[in-house]
Amino acid sequence: MSNAQKDSLKVKLDQLECHFTWGPQKENIDLDDMKQRLEDSIQTNVKHQARPHNQLAFVNCLQGNYEKAIQNLQEAERFLRENHEDEFDKRSIITHGNYAWVYYHMGQLTEAQSYLDKLEEICKQFPDASQYTAMIPEVYGEKGWALLKSAGKYYEEAMECFKKALEKDLDNIDCNVGYAIVLYRLEAFSGTPENREPNKSIKQLRRVLELDPDHAEVKMLLALKLQESNKIVEALKLVEQALQKSPDLPHVLRYAAKFYRNEGDVEKAVEVLKKGLKITPHSTFLNHQIGLCYRKALMSLIKTPRSKKPQQKAELIELCKFYFKKAFEPRPLTFIRAHLDFAGICALNGEYPSAEEIYNKLLKLEDIRPENKQAIRLQVGLFELHQKKSESNAITHFLEGMKVNYDSTEREKCRDNLKKIAERQLRRNPRNSKAHGVLGFLHQLDGRKHKAIEYFEMASDLDPGNEEYLSALCELRLSI
Repeated sequence: MSNAQKDSLKVKLDQLECHFTWGPQKENIDLDDMKQRLEDSIQTNVKHQARPHNQLAFVNCLQGNYEKAIQNLQEAERFLRENHEDEFDKRSIITHGNYAWVYYHMGQLTEAQSYLDKLEEICKQFPDASQYTAMIPEVYGEKGWALLKSAGKYYEEAMECFKKALEKDLDNIDCNVGYAIVLYRLEAFSGTPENREPNKSIKQLRRVLELDPDHAEVKMLLALKLQESNKIVEALKLVEQALQKSPDLPHVLRYAAKFYRNEGDVEKAVEVLKKGLKITPHSTFLNHQIGLCYRKALMSLIKTPRSKKPQQKAELIELCKFYFKKAFEPRPLTFIRAHLDFAGICALNGEYPSAEEIYNKLLKLEDIRPENKQAIRLQVGLFELHQKKSESNAITHFLEGMKVNYDSTEREKCRDNLKKIAERQLRRNPRNSKAHGVLGFLHQLDGRKHKAIEYFEMASDLDPGNEEYLSALCELRLSI
């Protein structure tokens, strides 16, 4: 093929709907961790083997393991032929697209073109299809699952994919499950529209159980939502049913452990999680959950009046660090909370250099969810305030957290801390320009423009020539 033909082929490949054209790319995901999670999924989930094999082919190709990627796609194709022969064409659109891309990366351009030809023939069966892809429920569903399994920053897009699939196929169990799970996860992110409607997922989880009454993972998610609403009797019944139905399914075990931890039964939670680790020993989620259990036990011990158990405290600290580290090491780009939890334990134990090392790494991350940016700034600010005794540095970090324009509990906590520090500083020294500037900024955010001008004028009088205060005053006066 000439360079012109190769360029023409690339233009066609970019039109496909498959893992190579969807959001997550090499720089945005932890490939080794994703590979491990996909291999765990293949080991434990017999129902949807084509899905993890397709995504694993994408990961292997990004890592240059082209032959393995072809083997993954052959496994996906074999599974589809054996289990969905009557729907093979529409279910193989993603696999054919991935084949084309892998062969393109291998330099086997004739093979890549042959898969484009296959896709063109398949797409003729669907009236609304383009030349090489058809946006049918199966394609929307696979895209939704791929995004859902990648990173939190893609959850909103995943949700839209599932919604579009369900518009065309209302009773599609697989897409109903995906939609329920993504709603559940988005509701856990403070600041999302779903977080402000925390019971939307309950309705969708119940919808799944109407279609598939034995779906153990969905039963566990519903139990956790009901637990939040203090409907413990129904929740506990669902937990027992799920564990009875799928006692060795890692996702069921991890959610059961979370349920027990929330109920205060840390020992039971750890027991369940360690059972899950025997099945999937490299699970970052399970390791993080065990760390959270030991942290809960540690905090309980610290709160005990006149606790005289220094050895037990030291053991719990080491257990927290061990499991949090096992959780974040394979996911340096995406498991922000595990990083923060580890650093928090280091700070609690007086290991300030270790905590600062993690904070400095996290502060350099850019392409992450906004509430994670705010959570980093919040925790670093609290570290500066309480451990390093630096109100000035704390203010800097809380302000950066506030500047991330995203309505979340982390942002609200940054705000509360800023207000307390500024008011405390003004009680000590009414001529503190930075404190006046902070309060001016907070009033500006609240839309109280005249009050904001008053504080910025005072800040500017005390610190003449400060461009930040002068710029804020100019902007506010023009807006009035």
